[in-house]
Amino acid sequence: MKEANEEKITGLPENAYRELNEGEEYQPILSPDKKYPEASAWSITWGLLMAILFSAAAAYLGLKVGQVFEAAIPIAIIAIGVSGAAKRKNALGENVIIQSIGASSGVIVAGAIFTLPALYILDLDAAFYQIFLSSLLGGFLGILFLIPFRKYFVKTMHGKYPFPEATATTEVLVSGAKGGNQAKLLIVSGLIGGLYDFIAGTLGWWKELISTTMIPLGETIAEKTKMVFKVNTGAAVLGLGYIIGLKYAAIICAGSFVGWYVIIPLLSQFADVNVMDGVTTVNNVFASMSPDSIFSSYVKPIGIGGIAMSGIVGIIRSSGIIKSAFGLAVKELGGKSKLDAETKRTQRDLPMKIIAIGIIVTLILIFLFFYLGVINNLGIALIALGIVTVIAFLFTTVAANAIAIVGTNPVSGMTLMTLIITSIVLVSVGLSGTSGMVAALLIGGVICTALSMAGGFITDLKIGYWIGTSPIKQQTWKFLGTFVSAATVGGIIMLLNDAYGFGAASKLQAPQANAMAAVIEPMMSGQGAPWMLYGVGAALALILTMIGVPALAFALGMFIPLELNTPLLIGGIISWFVAARGKDTGVNKARKERGTLIASGFIAGGALMGVVSALLKFANLDLEATSWLKTTGADILTLLAYVLIIGYFVWDSKRAKPQEE
Repeated sequence: MKEANEEKITGLPENAYRELNEGEEYQPILSPDKKYPEASAWSITWGLLMAILFSAAAAYLGLKVGQVFEAAIPIAIIAIGVSGAAKRKNALGENVIIQSIGASSGVIVAGAIFTLPALYILDLDAAFYQIFLSSLLGGFLGILFLIPFRKYFVKTMHGKYPFPEATATTEVLVSGAKGGNQAKLLIVSGLIGGLYDFIAGTLGWWKELISTTMIPLGETIAEKTKMVFKVNTGAAVLGLGYIIGLKYAAIICAGSFVGWYVIIPLLSQFADVNVMDGVTTVNNVFASMSPDSIFSSYVKPIGIGGIAMSGIVGIIRSSGIIKSAFGLAVKELGGKSKLDAETKRTQRDLPMKIIAIGIIVTLILIFLFFYLGVINNLGIALIALGIVTVIAFLFTTVAANAIAIVGTNPVSGMTLMTLIITSIVLVSVGLSGTSGMVAALLIGGVICTALSMAGGFITDLKIGYWIGTSPIKQQTWKFLGTFVSAATVGGIIMLLNDAYGFGAASKLQAPQANAMAAVIEPMMSGQGAPWMLYGVGAALALILTMIGVPALAFALGMFIPLELNTPLLIGGIISWFVAARGKDTGVNKARKERGTLIASGFIAGGALMGVVSALLKFANLDLEATSWLKTTGADILTLLAYVLIIGYFVWDSKRAKPQEE
């Protein structure tokens, strides 16, 4: 394989985002027949530095507001900047490695902060090694379980999944390497989207959320019928909806609308009706509940049941892929198969023999962690290992599928289900109370991190597939990024707990961890779970599957808050409007591509400003105009600003011309 001279990057091939025709192959930007700089001292050092910095920033913001910003895009922007400043040649492959190593931060943070702070909230003992090892071993397991499915998700399903975050990150990396008009457009749209989100989220000149309750009529409707319409006005979420497209955005919103405009009103109007001696008495327990409370208590569990059943259906449907992956592993373990020397560089994964051995070693370490450091009971430690192995493996494909479709990993929902199952199992074998809660939360932490890693890593591998880097190098160095991120997150969680504490009365509320604590405490006391609601969600997913509707996307809509789903639909409508309204297919295609670049800029700008906001909040610099946000003027300005950002999106997308450079 020959070394590549410095090459001019011309952009992604035209078939990068569409399904391939019969016999057609996707050719990435970097030729599979040439060797490029990838895993170098430069890229590894910068990747590890990004992992440390973004682990700290993401952990603080996630514990404060319950949202972990996606680190991939800001890291990609920084990688382009430092590579350009150092005038490195053929830096695109190195930048992918920097992004892949550094992006370990966001997924490890999500896995850790959604569960482990609950240990402190419940006043339980939590040592550094417990937080570190649960994050580290969960991250390793997620990587190893996902690698056998790489080809299926990134190659076999090429063009069938939108991969919104991977698309945005790839556009950033390619535009940075290409320069010219595309880079300028990305910078301009990134500045506009980033400034827009920064003004809303940090300065508070307008709101991040608009709702029908901001007018008296809307408030009355919400009070009497529990019906409310909400939209997150962020530019980044709008861009995400554009990349997802109208089809999936509509299905996601359909799930959300069924929850908010069918289930919630029905529950509020027709609950607890009793007839005695000809007299009808209505004791409506929902009358005093807000729509958000009903959503959290009743609709969300239905969504969790739907996600779980969608995962089971997906596992059954992909059983052939799972079987072939196991078959290859068995052959290699028996020495019957070797890595084909003719396999193209861009299709080389870690050998299945190494993956199988890695999984076995990781599972042994998880068992030792539970037995020696958590439970101290051989039988229960084996049961804990079984729970981790089965759930992490089965839901790996669900996590990857969710990221590929909507760009959001429903890991907190899957972890909540895991905690409930784990609690029931542990109580049934005699482990309850304080010891049971510690064990269940650490089991949940391992699984949550594994699923978070699986969902996040498929994004990295899709980016590498589009660009043409070596998967084996991404996979190899991802372990080091995971190790550094886990160590950083463990220290940060303990530091922040000492400084602020976690909980509703604290500066760091840790919303997901509070939810986990609220679920696990009664479960360990013998109370039940909302199995009926989970069953309804599971039945709904089966019905949707039978009629050909993507059940996972629909269930995600029921699980994710309404205000985050509606902007996806708006973005999807914009995508349809700019790409399907013209009479010339060449013009439509150019508009679609220009819109994708603008959407990527919005996402990149929003993500980068999320980092800036996190740093400002970490420094206790509160710049938000809180009193102004409570006024009618702020509502009007928010609506106007949102209409303007949508107008700019449509206008600039429609300026595209065929063969635009």
